[in-house]
Amino acid sequence: MADTPEVTDVPDKKRYEARLDGALAGFADYLRTPDVIAFVHTEVDPAFEGRGVGGALVRASLDDARRAGTKILPVCPFYSGWIAKHPEYQDLVYQSTSTVKD
Repeated sequence: MADTPEVTDVPDKKRYEARLDGALAGFADYLRTPDVIAFVHTEVDPAFEGRGVGGALVRASLDDARRAGTKILPVCPFYSGWIAKHPEYQDLVYQSTSTVKD
């Protein structure tokens, strides 16, 4: 059995998928604009929990965003929690520069 999940972007499904031994082990849904990717939901199949699937999804997707020069919005609690534990990815988080005036 493979130890490292293979993660690929599947734009038609608007998600990243992680596979172990060819089986779908988990996915991370996103919404994309030209400048920002919002990661909205992450799910790992219970049969694959504890094998680094969630972390592999986040790391691969954030590395893709970094290469593309795209900011991310971690709406999904798993993403925001993972980034909090890996501050080297904090620079990718979208920060609004606009202000609302009454």
